[in-house]
Amino acid sequence: MATTRTARTAWNGSLADGGGQVELTSSKVGTFDVSWPRRVSEDAASVTSPEELIAAAHSSCFAMQFSALLGEAGGTVHSLEVTADVGFGPDPAGGFHLTGIALTVRGEVDGVDAATFEKTAEDAKASCPVSKALTGVAITLDAALA
Repeated sequence: MATTRTARTAWNGSLADGGGQVELTSSKVGTFDVSWPRRVSEDAASVTSPEELIAAAHSSCFAMQFSALLGEAGGTVHSLEVTADVGFGPDPAGGFHLTGIALTVRGEVDGVDAATFEKTAEDAKASCPVSKALTGVAITLDAALA
């Protein structure tokens, strides 16, 4: 069941003055603008960033993994709401880096208590493929039943 997904970025110009478009090639869901000024601004102004795309990948991967593990633990998942906040800033070693990822999950799940929910969330954080890929970034988790 191995699969490959593809995205493509076309960039024109310098970092400060240029811009580009990220195309979600495999899904054909869309093409999204990217730029350095919007990447480092609090106001994204309808422009995405690598960090937002990582946040989307991480929140969706975690939700899938957590749902599977809750089922294995005897839970019935009604809903999970997962947010991933990906920080970006100067790297003390030079350049920039991801400063951390904060996962927050709230769920409506029957058949598990709060302690099982929280432990299973930690297990999902550790075993989600995107979490595994991001081991160089500090990842925190706030998990609670709704």
